[in-house]
Order: sequence, then structure tokens, then C-alpha cells
Amino acid sequence: MRKVLTDLRSILEAVARGEVRVDEAVNLIRLFAIQNIEDSIRFDIGRSLRRDVPEIILGEKKSPELLIKLIKNVVPALGKVIVSRLTDEQIKELKSLAKTCDFEIALNEVGRIAVIKLKDARPQHKLPCTVGIVTAGTADIRVAEEARVIVEEMGCKTVTIYDVGIAGFHRVISAVKKLKEADVDVVIVIAGMEGALPSVIASLIDVPVIGVPTSVGYGAGAGGQAALLSMLQSCPLGLAVVNIDGGVNAGVVAALIARRVGIYRQRCK
Repeated sequence: MRKVLTDLRSILEAVARGEVRVDEAVNLIRLFAIQNIEDSIRFDIGRSLRRDVPEIILGEKKSPELLIKLIKNVVPALGKVIVSRLTDEQIKELKSLAKTCDFEIALNEVGRIAVIKLKDARPQHKLPCTVGIVTAGTADIRVAEEARVIVEEMGCKTVTIYDVGIAGFHRVISAVKKLKEADVDVVIVIAGMEGALPSVIASLIDVPVIGVPTSVGYGAGAGGQAALLSMLQSCPLGLAVVNIDGGVNAGVVAALIARRVGIYRQRCK
């Protein structure tokens, strides 16, 4: 019954097959509530049911011991959890955990993000939706990889095009052509320094663009504030902006938009 306890789709399919009574299903669904861990940590384990957004733990500022405790408590309840903004010490602990636990741990060291699942967890339901992810420079790839993991864990395909900053404008044109050919539903554009790339791409493409300023830069760049202000003052319409280095938020917003497109594509078949 473990899969049923951790997955709403499995509960509904079990009801449809006659394997679970309606009253039993109601009780199983109600298990997705606030879970207390040692009276000090409260997890909203019903978020994925309400919003199709997986549970995401911010690794930053947590001790490796606390993070492992969270993982060991939440993964059995949900089947999966994502941990973002991992430190070097936390990455080391996760590698050790992978050798001793019954979890499947997919670690993306570039994006400093990990997906931890039960080994028998139901595969992510895929939808016909695609998100483009573009970076201005190679220093922005860490944020792009963070966003990519989130988008793919929410059931969408990704098309990644890295290092196409406006310092070589011909690269931008080439990137936009690839995005159009892939028929992307949303584009995440990540840039530091002056943060101009999202505005340029928004002026050339017919889908929503999500700009992500990064803390790459120096001097007047002020840790990404110049890029943030530049994106907020963008002339092209259709560009929305998230916080500095906000790869997780950009990934969630992009996937929520693309998923709706994917759902309607399925209905229209």
C-alpha cells in the first residue's frame, strides 16, 4: 500500500479498479496534512496534491544532521523530496546516505540540488509540455541546472541552451531559432551583469519569458541588483522576473504554466 499512501493518482486508480473502497481512499487522502517532526519542524505534506509542486527543502543554513533527519522523515511520507542550495558538506552527507539507505538519490552538483525518492516510487507523470532554459554565460549555469531539475520533476521536458549572452548577438538569434523549433511553451532566461538577455529574447519570441537575475558580476552590479533592476525595467512586454538566483522559483512558475498547456493538449487529442 506504500505507493497508494504517497501518490494521489495511485489512490484514484486503485478506486477505479475496485481495489480500494471510497471511504478508504478518503482516509488515505486525508493523511496528506501537516506532519510534525519531533515537535520542532512542520512540513506541509499535502502541497503536491494542491499545487502539483513537489516538496522542496532549502538546504542552505541547515546542518547536515538536520537535513538528513528531514529527508528520513519526509521521503517515506511523500515518496519524494527535493533539496536545493546544497552546501559541500551536505553533498558529502548525501553521498554517504546513498550507500546505506533505501532511497534513490539523484544529485546535481552543478545546480547544487538533489532529488531523493523511494526506490519503488511511482515515476513522474509526464505531460506534453516543454520549457526552454537559456543562460547568458557559463557562470549562470548553476542557476539554470537548479531550474531544470525542478521543471523536469514537475513533468515537463526541457531544452537547454547555455552561454548565449548578448556580447555575441549572433548566438542569441541562433538560440531563439532553436527555441522556436522545439516549440517551447515558456522560456526561462538567466543572466547576470547588466541582465539584458531576457529582454532581448522576450522581444523575439511569442511565449512567456521568465527572467532570472544572477549574482554574477562585480562593482556596480551589486551582487545581481543591477541585473534585477534592468529586467524589471524591461521594454518588451511578456517578461516576468523572479528574485536574484531564483532558479527554483523560476522552475516552478515555468512548469506550472507549461503543465496547463500540456493538460489542454492532452484533452484536445
